[in-house]
Amino acid sequence: MSDLIGNTPLLALPLKSTCARVLLKMESFNPTGTAKIRMAKQMIDDAEARGQLKPGGKIVESTSGNTGLGLAMIAAERGYEFTAVVDQHASKDKLYAMQAMGAKLHYVGEHDGLATADRDATAERIARECGAYWTEQHNNPANANAYTQLANELYDSLGNKIDYLIGAVGTGGSLCGTARALKSYLPQLQVVGVEPLGSIIFGEDEQHDYYQSGTGTPRGAEIGELIDYQLIDIAKKVSDKQAFETARYLAKHHGIFVGGSAGGVIYQALQLAQTLPENETMVVLVCDGGEKYIHTIFNDVWMKDKNLLDSSITRKLTQLLD
Repeated sequence: MSDLIGNTPLLALPLKSTCARVLLKMESFNPTGTAKIRMAKQMIDDAEARGQLKPGGKIVESTSGNTGLGLAMIAAERGYEFTAVVDQHASKDKLYAMQAMGAKLHYVGEHDGLATADRDATAERIARECGAYWTEQHNNPANANAYTQLANELYDSLGNKIDYLIGAVGTGGSLCGTARALKSYLPQLQVVGVEPLGSIIFGEDEQHDYYQSGTGTPRGAEIGELIDYQLIDIAKKVSDKQAFETARYLAKHHGIFVGGSAGGVIYQALQLAQTLPENETMVVLVCDGGEKYIHTIFNDVWMKDKNLLDSSITRKLTQLLD
């Protein structure tokens, strides 16, 4: 399956007004339905090359789901034992999929909250006690290096017709890795990072929990070394309501199925596009699809229970998209 990684398609959003072109890089077309399979493979390739992983070895990682899916698939292909340290915040569909590919799940935290710091500390302990290789995605250079190929794909498709690159910021690997490689071709490229309201990467705001998965850094967790602030020209925050209502709107009205954090990035891309001339092009990194969130953001009962429904956002999107 790992041979199918990459060469994902670009999809143009149908915009009503005269503004910048917005192209979605649909990373959900990768195996496991996410961009993070790229870095999962690269981290294992790198560990093997360095002699940190031997045949039959053990891998451990703290994950909210998508990295774990990638590592589970690569581990299954290559005969490694993989333990995913997860919390109750993770999508149940992601957890079941990891188990289906042979991963062992180690739970930390309570209820449905994020427990990133606890996950990381537990992964480090398991690695130390069991002799496992901790991929440590937040600080692993192989994470960011994996996205050189994604940058090459964009440049091969669009050449110098890329003015803005926008993506979610979690570990920093996908956005900063892609941006670094792409800026070697396009030094004037503007890079936009998007994090959830409540995340601390671009500074702390008032206490605010968030349900967006696989993005941001909550209070109490360490900001990863891969986040290169010098590469990020514009920093944006997005609320769960804005992110999830955008994902739901795209699915219902355009048949475009994206995950929650991708919905947040697209929401901010649409706002920015309105301020730019029509001869400019923005590429949006859509890092996963919506299939893993059927029981959460695409579930009306769950959305209502979490007080996340907001019809004013839907009306705003209707004005922007055909």
